[in-house]
Amino acid sequence: MALQKIYAGSKLRELRGQVALTQKDFSAKLGVSLPYLNQMENNKRPLSTTVVLALAQEFGFDVTELSSGDAERLVTDMREALADPVLDAVEPPLADLRLTASNAPALARAFLELHRAYRQTHERLASLDEALGREDGQLQPSPWEDVRDFFHYCDNYIDAVDRAAEHFAQTGPAEASIRERALATFRKHGIEVRFAPVDALRHYDPETNILTISAHAAPATQCFQMLMQLALITQEKLLEATLDLARFQTVEARGIAKIGLANYYAGAALMPYGSFLEAARETRHDLERLSILFGASIEQVAHRLSTLQRSGAKGIPFFFVRVDQAGSITKRHSATRLQFARFGGACPLWNVHRAFETPGRFVRQLAETPDGVRYISLARDVLKPGGSFGAPVRRFAIALGCEVTHASQLVYADSLDVSNASAYEPIGISCRICERTSCHQRSVPPLERRLRIDSNRRGILPYEVG
Repeated sequence: MALQKIYAGSKLRELRGQVALTQKDFSAKLGVSLPYLNQMENNKRPLSTTVVLALAQEFGFDVTELSSGDAERLVTDMREALADPVLDAVEPPLADLRLTASNAPALARAFLELHRAYRQTHERLASLDEALGREDGQLQPSPWEDVRDFFHYCDNYIDAVDRAAEHFAQTGPAEASIRERALATFRKHGIEVRFAPVDALRHYDPETNILTISAHAAPATQCFQMLMQLALITQEKLLEATLDLARFQTVEARGIAKIGLANYYAGAALMPYGSFLEAARETRHDLERLSILFGASIEQVAHRLSTLQRSGAKGIPFFFVRVDQAGSITKRHSATRLQFARFGGACPLWNVHRAFETPGRFVRQLAETPDGVRYISLARDVLKPGGSFGAPVRRFAIALGCEVTHASQLVYADSLDVSNASAYEPIGISCRICERTSCHQRSVPPLERRLRIDSNRRGILPYEVG
């Protein structure tokens, strides 16, 4: 396989700004000429081996970050935005989108923000009868989407919060479980923890200093909820400082993000980075064994695996997604080249949808995206019972996967013929930006392709893609 050339001009400029060096001094540190550095910073030349080594040796830069998925995320998001019918006459080549994502990421994000504002305006007008007479009718970004994009572009890894959670998990007696550490910390702060047969998973009353945890919840859920409340109480300054850096535009987005950060802390405390990464490698990423070792649910383990992006100690770059029974994506993150649609559902050919058909079992899939990249994907259904007869049961499906080059590190790849090209199923991201011409599950025509209509012939689709 040919080595991929690395164009990382924006990262070079960002690093040079962090170390406060001129182009002349920076080029001297890297051992290249000033014109050559200028060409690399403008993505006219790829990074040479000499430069990559110098970045690591001179500045301690984690060179794996040079090939992070930021540009791919931006390209995918821009292609999806351009697939909007309002922009059907605008068909920039894929090469132009990649150039924009690499050379002008801020401009790409501004375009995405503009498109998101358009969508919200369009949706508001579509339901104008509900908006009439409301005092809060001004245009505002969706808080949920605002927070989702924050974690998406942070690579789903928040270093300060992750390290604080890991430090908490390592304090106190070595034989104490994380649950016992949490209970001891609550006692130290004068907080009483009660387990009662209530509907709410967690309720904290700051007036009485009583934290009530549902006795109906599974032990892993109980522990997670305690750790989440612990973060809100003991890590207030850290969470607020992180939120300040994020600069959310609405109070609602900030509130949702604070809950998200507390959730992140809980997962990182339940599964501390160093020990969890080591165990993941030793078990070859066996979700069930990791679930038992750390007292976490399968979904918690899968989500945690997708966050192992600490500089200098990265795990396998995974994608993680959760969908509901309607196919809507409720959680998404990808440290791989595969990116998910910002709006709508996932590709129907993906095994995550089949997980609902085989409850309690893992479904494996070898898949290939239109760009030729091959993945191994693992899917399983997830049940969230209500805790009593008649209570609603929520059903989801989760998928965890990575590029097939990491297959040897996954127990789930055993017995799969990863070298057989015919074993890979064709999947996509969104019909609007999927280039496959003969997909039997296509719902709408692809962007940038002309259609041929023949009223005397009907194939899989009522049209042919040119």
